[in-house]
Amino acid sequence: MPGPPTRSDRPGFDAAAIRRYYDRNTRAFLRYGHGGGEGVIHRAVWGTGVAERREALHYVEDRIADVIRRCAAEAETPHVVDLGCGVGASLCYLAERLPIRGTGITLSPEQAELGRKRIAALGLDGRVTCREGDFTDLPPDLERADVAFAIESFVHASDPERFFAECARLVRRGGALAICDDMRGATDSAAAERTLRRFVRGWHANTLLTPEELRAMAARAGFVHVSAERLTPYLELRRPRDVAIAALIAPLGVLPWRSTRLDPLIGGTALQTGLAKGWIDYDLAVFRRV
Repeated sequence: MPGPPTRSDRPGFDAAAIRRYYDRNTRAFLRYGHGGGEGVIHRAVWGTGVAERREALHYVEDRIADVIRRCAAEAETPHVVDLGCGVGASLCYLAERLPIRGTGITLSPEQAELGRKRIAALGLDGRVTCREGDFTDLPPDLERADVAFAIESFVHASDPERFFAECARLVRRGGALAICDDMRGATDSAAAERTLRRFVRGWHANTLLTPEELRAMAARAGFVHVSAERLTPYLELRRPRDVAIAALIAPLGVLPWRSTRLDPLIGGTALQTGLAKGWIDYDLAVFRRV
């Protein structure tokens, strides 16, 4: 039985393709997504103790805030770097609650511009910056980080080994790296393979690792695994809106000539299926630089 996409046969999206994807779609994500009012592009997580949507939208940032607090004893004003920062919403949220300095890195000029406007509107200009850049080839003048994190951006890494190598250069010894993203689950059928292929194509995903592969790759770069949290049970799956979208676009998912503007919807529908079936998991992993 064929397996899920591997490094050799999965779609390959270079930095330019990822940049175009977010330049084209970010405003739509903000306008029509469930977290646009907060500037949040990533998923809501209804974890333990979450009572309202705003808390769910910031659940992952709150877990990262806990990581920052643990590192704060070694740095009076921790430098926190968001690798794949979107429009800077996560860093702004953290900077409003913690005495940090933040730097966001995004491939997308559109996102960088929106991020700078958000930072200025919130009065965080002196503490938070949003820069264009590639997290597999970080700017040489980027200050060392006490904590770095990537929320739903690692999956876009065309070279995950290079991502970890750059993180090892960026994060100081004793500092932390947090990755929250989709991981490959158990797949044993042709249906699973088709779903994963639609997901990686639609969402321009390059790197869908198992948790074990992620930990091994991090270890080779000098990171020790500290903790893992499986967030899949706390996601909103098969909302009425998602079911309606899935029904509308199902016939289009197999068409090779479909408009690329449908990619996020087709990829998102495949992701929902994969999460519901256990073929994909949504995890938060924390590592310490040694």
